[in-house]
Amino acid sequence: MQALPLAILAFILYVAAASWQALTLARRVPSRPALVRGLGVLGLLCHLPLAAGLFGQGQAVLPGLSTSAIVAGAVVVLLLIVVSFFKPVLNAAVGLFPLAGAALLLATGLPSPERTAGLTPGIALHALSSVLAFAVLAIAAVQAVLLGLQNQALRHHHTRGIVQALPPLTTMERILFELIWAGLALLTMSIASGFLFVENMFAQHLAHKTILSLAAWVIFSVLLFSHHRLGWRGMRAVRWTLGGCAVLLLAYFGSKFVLEVVLSRG
Repeated sequence: MQALPLAILAFILYVAAASWQALTLARRVPSRPALVRGLGVLGLLCHLPLAAGLFGQGQAVLPGLSTSAIVAGAVVVLLLIVVSFFKPVLNAAVGLFPLAGAALLLATGLPSPERTAGLTPGIALHALSSVLAFAVLAIAAVQAVLLGLQNQALRHHHTRGIVQALPPLTTMERILFELIWAGLALLTMSIASGFLFVENMFAQHLAHKTILSLAAWVIFSVLLFSHHRLGWRGMRAVRWTLGGCAVLLLAYFGSKFVLEVVLSRG
């Protein structure tokens, strides 16, 4: 199986879907959610064989940077498409689909050191909850960006364009906090299962990931507590959401990039 042609095709399909949704937000074309989802699914059909192929090469418990990027991108796209049937979050495809495609393209050329440990049920729970937490909070990050743009437009009394294309501000905000609640629950499961089931944390270079994951957990917890107790919302909620997601991105991919690409270590 040739990885690069599939990755390029997936990237093109993702960008096509994101472009249509972006034009919808700009009020240049009519809304076509079925078209955006369909292009996304076609991209995912090119994406998934690459992810499955990596796990067929001996990748197991703690995958390398390329495997993590490819799998996380596929889960983000899949989750966004599924959730979009129940919540108006398809606009997040504008940012997430191209990022998933770009990560797929870049990851096909990165080294992916093999791991030898077995996939126990505990480790499987940790891996699954980690990737789902990242996917949900990635959607929340783009939702926060859109909410911020909507807030700024309304503050300057711009009621056309993106403001007309997005759901009402209260709906956007409610969905953002629902995503954060779900992401925090999954992140809690990921951290707890990591402490319970992952051995030799320091030997596996996981200390930085654990510390940064805990920092992200604290940021999201403070945000949710302050939202319900102190009424935090608007741009403050946007900034805290993006800050927490940035820390989580560093936790999941930052140390892997330094170890495997910069230092060329497994």
